[in-house]
Amino acid sequence: MPGAIVLLIILILIILILSSCIKIVPQAQAYVVERLGAYQGTWSVGLKVKLPIIDKIAKKVNLKEQVVDFAPQPVITKDNVTMRIDTVVFFQITDPKLFTYGVENPIMAIENLTATTLRNIIGDLELDQTLTSRETINTKMRSSLDVATDPWGIRVTRVELKNIIPPAAIQDAMEKQMKAERERREAILRAEGEKKSTILVAEGKKQSAILEAEAEKQSAILRAEAEKEKMIREAEGEAEAILKVQQATADGIRFIREAGADEAVLKLKGLEAFEKAADGKATKIIIPSEIQSLAGVLASAKEVLNS
Repeated sequence: MPGAIVLLIILILIILILSSCIKIVPQAQAYVVERLGAYQGTWSVGLKVKLPIIDKIAKKVNLKEQVVDFAPQPVITKDNVTMRIDTVVFFQITDPKLFTYGVENPIMAIENLTATTLRNIIGDLELDQTLTSRETINTKMRSSLDVATDPWGIRVTRVELKNIIPPAAIQDAMEKQMKAERERREAILRAEGEKKSTILVAEGKKQSAILEAEAEKQSAILRAEAEKEKMIREAEGEAEAILKVQQATADGIRFIREAGADEAVLKLKGLEAFEKAADGKATKIIIPSEIQSLAGVLASAKEVLNS
């Protein structure tokens, strides 16, 4: 009975040892395996089996892209302004063996390397350049860090300056400068608006004067044309009236001639016309000699008839 118990214990131990030797490497990870303290190999994704006791998983490496946010670092610009800058570094492990054996603490090494690289870059820039050249600084830092971390099996994919914190006095001066700049732009915009408004008002008055002059011109043209038309119509009426009078006179003379009236009758008719012309208002009428002779003949005829 004791022998059976010992055998069962040994069997359980063997099962436990064999189960501990079977490993499943998940996606986006790699296992660094050592045999008797020496590097044996790197396991990728899948089911793996190691030798009991002599094989050991030295490190489990995450192959996904990682991000670390470092605390603000004090830096000095070229014009001796001290400021604090915190950075964010994106990196990815490309070689698990180098990452495991290349440096003792990779994250601390990247942080220190980032601080020194940042100081070197900012030391060549003035304050204004530092505040306006983030993209340039990011590119230079990424390039420098990627070269420096390559022996550690790390590829730096991106570096970003998260915050740039200048001294309080510099911040106050910058705020005052920004306020003055905003006020200057506001004054310029207001002046430009007033200028445009004045120009528009002047243009409106000019257009109004042009339209009024054009209206006056058109009105004068229409009045002149109406006056001309009126004069033409009056002249045509007078001409037509004269023509009708002449036509009536001609018809009357023709009628008298057709009736056989002699020259004396015609002269008598002329005298009647003078009488009508006088209309009883004239005090003196000049009568042609022919009519006077006719009047004398008529008076003599009257005397003969009376005797």
